[in-house]
Amino acid sequence: MMTTSVENTLPSYDKLPDTFAISLAEYGAIALHGEEQSKYLQGQVTCDVNTLEDNNLLLGAHCDAKGKVFSVFRLINRHKTHLLLQPTASISSSLAELKKFGVFAKVTIEQTESLAFYAIVGKNATEVLHQQFVELPNSLTPVLQVGSTTIVYLAGKLKRYLIIDEITAAEKIINDFSLAIYSQALWDLIEINEGFPLLSPETVLSYVPQMLNLQAIHGISFTKGCYLGQETVARMQYLGKNKRALFSLKSKSANNDSITMHAGDIVEQQLGKNWRKAGDILASYISDDGTYYLQAVLASDIDDTTNLRIKHHEQSVLSLVELPYKLADK
Repeated sequence: MMTTSVENTLPSYDKLPDTFAISLAEYGAIALHGEEQSKYLQGQVTCDVNTLEDNNLLLGAHCDAKGKVFSVFRLINRHKTHLLLQPTASISSSLAELKKFGVFAKVTIEQTESLAFYAIVGKNATEVLHQQFVELPNSLTPVLQVGSTTIVYLAGKLKRYLIIDEITAAEKIINDFSLAIYSQALWDLIEINEGFPLLSPETVLSYVPQMLNLQAIHGISFTKGCYLGQETVARMQYLGKNKRALFSLKSKSANNDSITMHAGDIVEQQLGKNWRKAGDILASYISDDGTYYLQAVLASDIDDTTNLRIKHHEQSVLSLVELPYKLADK
C-alpha cells in the first residue's frame, strides 16, 4: 500500500505555505443510504435536507431533544449516499443517536470506513488540482464527482478543496501532486480562523446551535418544520435568549513558555481587578513559534476592549480574530 509522508511542523497562520495538502486522518463521515435517507435525516438535523443536490453543500447540526448539539457537519451527496462530514471526535455519540431512531425508517446508517479524506489548501490550490482534474467545483457548485473522486470546494479566507475517495485512490492523487502534506492540526487551525465549530467528546451536548454560530453560517433552516431540538433552537432565535457565541482568539505565549490546552479549559475576562470566567475552549492550535490559536464559546457581547486570558496561564493575553461572517442574529 502506498503511504504519504506527513510533515511534523506546525507553522503559524500567517506563515502557512502558499499551497499545501493536509492528511485528514481524524476526519470522517456518517453515511446514510436507503429509500428514506432524506426523509429520515430531515427530521433529525437543523438544515433543510430537501434542498440537498448532487452538486451543493449544506452546513448543519445534529441536536438532542433539548436542542444541545451532538455534531456540526458539512452534508454532501456521494454516489446517492448522504455523507455528514466531520471530525471523527464528534461522530460516536451522533451516530449512536441517529441509529437509535433510524430503526423505524428504511435507511442504513454507518460510519464510513473505506474512504480517505485530504485537503488541498492555498492560493494556488486551483492550479494544482488542474494538474489532475479538468473540471473543478466552485462557490456556485461546491461539490463535483469525478469518477470515484468527490471534490468539495470550501469558500473562506483560505481557498480549500476536500478530496474524498477510496483510500488507495486518494493516496495516489495526493502523492502525485508532490505537495508538502501536513497533519490534521493545520485543518483545525484553519477551521478556528474560519469560525467553523470543532466539537470533541468533552464539548458534545454542551451548546445549542446558535452558541456555535450556526445561524451565522447558514446552518439552520427556520422554515423547514420539525426536527429534533427544533423548539429550543426556534425559541433561542425568536425570543433573543442566546447570550453566547463562538469566537476565534489568538495570542503569543509569554517567553515562549510551554502551554498546554484542552477542550473544556476556561477563558477568563478581567472585571476591575478580578478575573471571572468568560467561556470555554472548544479547540486549540499551538504553532512552533509559540503563537497559539483558540476557538471558544464566550459571552456574545465580548469585544476588543475586553481583557482575556487562559485560566491557569496568568501571563497569557488573548485577542479576538475577525471572523469571515457577521454574528448578528438575522
